Amino acid sequence: MPAKGHAPRPRQEREVRRAAVRDVGEAQGGVVSRDQLRAAGITGHEVAAHLRAGRWRAVHTQSVAVHTGPLPYVGELWAAVFEAGDRGCLDGSSALIASGLQHYTEDTIRVSVPRGVLVRRAPGLDVRQTRRLRPEDLAAHGIPRTRSDVAGVRAALWARSDKQAALLITMSVQQGLTTAERLGAQAVKVRRDRRRMLVTTVVADLLGGVRSLGEHEFARECRRRGLPEPSRQAVRRSRDGRWYLDVCWDQWGVVVEIDGIQHEWATNLVSDALRHNAVTLDRAVVLRLPLLGLRVAADEFFAQIIEALVGRGCPMPVAS
Repeated sequence: MPAKGHAPRPRQEREVRRAAVRDVGEAQGGVVSRDQLRAAGITGHEVAAHLRAGRWRAVHTQSVAVHTGPLPYVGELWAAVFEAGDRGCLDGSSALIASGLQHYTEDTIRVSVPRGVLVRRAPGLDVRQTRRLRPEDLAAHGIPRTRSDVAGVRAALWARSDKQAALLITMSVQQGLTTAERLGAQAVKVRRDRRRMLVTTVVADLLGGVRSLGEHEFARECRRRGLPEPSRQAVRRSRDGRWYLDVCWDQWGVVVEIDGIQHEWATNLVSDALRHNAVTLDRAVVLRLPLLGLRVAADEFFAQIIEALVGRGCPMPVAS
């Protein structure tokens, strides 16, 4: 400590500034922006000295890692935002990941900036201008990013495939990042996009229209493939009560259960398992068809259904 009445020596001042920078970096995955460094009183010469000495390392052009270890993903996210400038924010699937989306990764970090803002390019970053960026769309706390309901719809619109789009919407609800109602409110704002109908349909599934919507689509797919008309909502009775089957072909003992998102929830696991077992004990083949599968892998699932029907003696043409 300096003697009473004496100003801190330059070396002590530098240590205080470095400690303050480390504190900021701890909350940002070890990354600080060059603006934050200047605000902390770190000069350009000091930054250059730390970089030359290997104590710090540059991340893109607008930020610095204030440690020498591996950069965690949260640090990469902060560096991406810093590269976009003070008006940039994570968007789409990157915003969902920053909000806690699990079991999903992306090779590229998506950042949105308003129209007219300078766009910097860097490896692994996709910085794009957009007219859709509004202050009310941003999360209130944490790394700058769009809210999960906004990000979920945009992630679906920007996804590489319909399958990925449907998965992102479904996962954001399953993992509690947002609700189907909030996604629906954002989906209706989309005026023109090739995935507008897909997004609306998946959100409708999540809102609870699974049974009628899923069975309607299933019946349409059966007719398109030349399958015999199945029975719908067939009733089976057991010692424990009644079981309602989504669709079945009684003559050949084939049952298809169409699972919506609610079948993933713990409250339904027991009743679903009991129903499945009861029907199986009745010597029927029970196939599960997730509604998401009907959206993104219908051909593969119907190939299994046709195999089950043919294997039980159903005379029918091969699906076209």
